[in-house]
Amino acid sequence: MNVTITPPDQLQAEGGFSFKYGDEAIFFDRTPRTEGISRILIKVHPDCRVRVSAPVHATDDEVLAAVKKRGRWIYLQLKEFKAQLAHITPRQYISGESHYYLGKQYLLKVIEAPNETQGVKLLRGKLEVSVRKKSSSKVKALLEDWYKAKSKEVFARRLDAMLDQALWVDERPPIRILTMQTQWGSCSPNGRLTLNPQLVKSPRECIDYVILHELCHIAEHNHGEGFYRLMKQVMPNWEVVKVRLDGMAATLLNGF
Repeated sequence: MNVTITPPDQLQAEGGFSFKYGDEAIFFDRTPRTEGISRILIKVHPDCRVRVSAPVHATDDEVLAAVKKRGRWIYLQLKEFKAQLAHITPRQYISGESHYYLGKQYLLKVIEAPNETQGVKLLRGKLEVSVRKKSSSKVKALLEDWYKAKSKEVFARRLDAMLDQALWVDERPPIRILTMQTQWGSCSPNGRLTLNPQLVKSPRECIDYVILHELCHIAEHNHGEGFYRLMKQVMPNWEVVKVRLDGMAATLLNGF
């Protein structure tokens, strides 16, 4: 398929950028990259947003040329995520729903208990949520708190395990838990890891992959050859694990 680029002046007038792949218009946002990084990074998120991170000095024409070069890949990524989203039913937080934890599915059981403490328990293959009065918003809030608490425990354990492989890390980095719509994790310039609590819904190897990915950024701050060489050393099958996590992303990020 041929790729055509919408003129930059027209796009900026509309508040964004777009290009056409075949007959389909694909829109994307441009965000600035960390100073000193020269590469243009293109990401397609599970909610079908396309984000292009580019150095401040890169012209719009250069950004559009980079997007044009990856047009087929962007189109196929969007096609895959749209197919996933088409089969996702919005959460209602009622008994009988299926929710994930550490890669396994658990049935949700909502129990109305006016005189008992409200909370979440994982019992006999079910996620039991006790509420004083049945309310979808309350069940959602309790589940959100439970996932965040579990993520702190699980991520701390997996970080300790991954540090045995990350020999370049001198001190145990601090972890921040933050719900994000389009990221599993990030690493700040001073080495603090930020992890998405919804990652705790994924299999352990996926959690390990994200933690190792961010630990590699302590040594390699961008996605250059050195970064991928380091990832290959500590997790030879990281690409397979990434594909697995990407395939679950639309489902796992569909709210708590």
